Amino acid sequence: MLALSRKKNEAIIISNNIEITILEVKGEQVKIGISAPKEVSVYRKEVYLQIQEANKAATDSSGMEALKNLLG
Repeated sequence: MLALSRKKNEAIIISNNIEITILEVKGEQVKIGISAPKEVSVYRKEVYLQIQEANKAATDSSGMEALKNLLG
């Protein structure tokens, strides 16, 4: 993991096309802005994990049923 110090209105660039800017710092909370191409998905980690779990559950249950139906 790379740890960087940034102040308000300072930014970092990732892969030439993703920019993360520090918008505001209040106590222990930091507000960031992310500029990325439309084809790049940006999620909060907890939302990303929920999506992954839902996708896994969908493939586990429907995949087995589809396989059973296919095999008869």
